[in-house]
Order: sequence, then structure tokens, then C-alpha cells
Amino acid sequence: MIVASLAFYLFAFMAVIGALNVIFQRNPVHSVLWLIFTFFNAAGLFVLLGAEFVAMILVVVYVGAVAVLFLFVVMMLDINIVVMREGFLRYMPIGALIGVVLLVELALVFGGWAISPEASGLRTTPIVAGVSNTQALGAVLYTKYAYLFQVSGVILLVAMIGAIVLTHRRRAGPRRQTIENQVNRSAADTLEIVKVQTGRGVSL
Repeated sequence: MIVASLAFYLFAFMAVIGALNVIFQRNPVHSVLWLIFTFFNAAGLFVLLGAEFVAMILVVVYVGAVAVLFLFVVMMLDINIVVMREGFLRYMPIGALIGVVLLVELALVFGGWAISPEASGLRTTPIVAGVSNTQALGAVLYTKYAYLFQVSGVILLVAMIGAIVLTHRRRAGPRRQTIENQVNRSAADTLEIVKVQTGRGVSL
């Protein structure tokens, strides 16, 4: 029990440190690396809760795909940090006002927080004998929340189609590869046979 508590506080503390570094790092690449670190610690917390499948999905999907994609995008973009900081003082009063409003809202929410008497009985879920965590999660996801799961898949499909359409829209300026023209071209359009006389070079 002591080991589990120490592991929880260790993972929680490291996750908070990683989240703060994601915000306060000046280099965007370092922010993405700290984000990956935060995901790993969150996965450790899920393992302590007994949700091994969710922890594995967090590592495989978010660390192995999303965070790496963020890293590639940040490294490929030419981000000028100096230009980004030029408007900091201009928008600082508005940002401070929004921050104060959010703090007041959080104070009101936590000030009126009350624990329900029935909450103590809902803290733990009864464990069914002979059913693994992954099997129980799949049974709930594909029975009780089957329609919501399908709707989320449709939303992701629409978002993917929208991203493809926005990426492949016609814009003036960029050169595009036309497969039809490349396939239908003839040798006369691309090759020129030049007869070189002995002792002379080829003039271009």
C-alpha cells in the first residue's frame, strides 16, 4: 500500500511538472517533448487505477502518434518566436482580464462544492470475477455507448475529409504534379538526339 501511494505521488508530481514545462518552455520542440513525458506519467496513473488498457492506448495513440505528429509539425514549421512575442504587451490586459474571470469562476465552483452522501458508495466499481479490464471496457463501450462511439467515428471521418479538402484546394502559385500529363507525354517532347561531330563539343 505504501509503494502504491508513493508511486501515485511520484507520477502525479511528475505529470504536473511536465504540464507546467509544456506551457513555460520557450522552444516549441521542448514543449512537445515535455508533453510526451506528461503522457507517460498519466499512463502510470492509469496503471495504478487498474485501467491497463487505457494506459496502453494513451501510450500507443497519444505518445506514438499524436505527440510525434506534433513534434514533426513543429520541427517542419519555421516559427519566428520574436514575431510571436511582439504582440504580448498589446494583448496582456485582455489576457489578464480573462484570467481573472476564470479564477473567479473556479472560486465560485469550488466554494460551493459539496460531497454527496451517496458518493462514498460510488468510488469503487464492483469487479466481476473472470472478466478482464479490457473485456469489461469493451462490453460497456460497444453496448451502452455503441451509438455514441459510432457518432464519434463519423465526426472524425468528417474532420479527416475536411482536412484533405483544405489541403488539396486549388491555390495560385504552388506547382502541382499532373499525373495525366506525365503519362501522356511522348519521347519527342522530352528527348533531343544530337549528333556530335568528332573533335567538337555540344553547344547548348
